Amino acid sequence: MKLLQSAEIEIKKSKFIAYYYELTTKEEAKRIFDTLKKEHKKARHIPYAYILENTASKSDDKEPSGTSGMPIYQVLEQRNVKNRAIFVVRYFGGTKLGAGGLTRAYREAANKAINTSNTSLK
Repeated sequence: MKLLQSAEIEIKKSKFIAYYYELTTKEEAKRIFDTLKKEHKKARHIPYAYILENTASKSDDKEPSGTSGMPIYQVLEQRNVKNRAIFVVRYFGGTKLGAGGLTRAYREAANKAINTSNTSLK
């Protein structure tokens, strides 16, 4: 597993920090999740998605169903990447964003991490 890039956005005082990883096993994804949980003890949620050669997975990590893991997964799928994962650490800023706001925020954070990665690799 290798961290390719990270990116941060802020929406209504909530902070979203996206981490874009290269990985080869779902066990690596679990280790990354556990590590981020320890590093970001005060974070409210850490939803993620990954796509490997033979499998894929996503998690909303207690956000409303479909508002975080799925938009992150869709970003990976649209980029047609394999052996990649995105984890987004969310620090709640006190203002509820609603389902649409959450979906847009997680999608934007995931896209920013990949876009930043693509420009830094050139």
